[in-house]
Amino acid sequence: MTNNDIFKKLRVAHKLRDEDIVNILALVDFRISKSELNAFFRREDHPKYKECGDQILRNFLNGLIIHLRGPMPKKQKKTS
Repeated sequence: MTNNDIFKKLRVAHKLRDEDIVNILALVDFRISKSELNAFFRREDHPKYKECGDQILRNFLNGLIIHLRGPMPKKQKKTS
């Protein structure tokens, strides 16, 4: 299973549109255009198909966590 397959399955499972994915990636300061994003969801034999790299999938997963759970709360410093 490729990163593109995982990305597609997550998109369908969470009912995400292109705008949603762009916003989720923006949560982790990763910018991507809709046209770049659509290249990941094309068929492998399409001329504009692009392979999804580990960095993009990792940033999407980190952004999805923030999107679903909210940002991590700040840790309090221990006083001795």
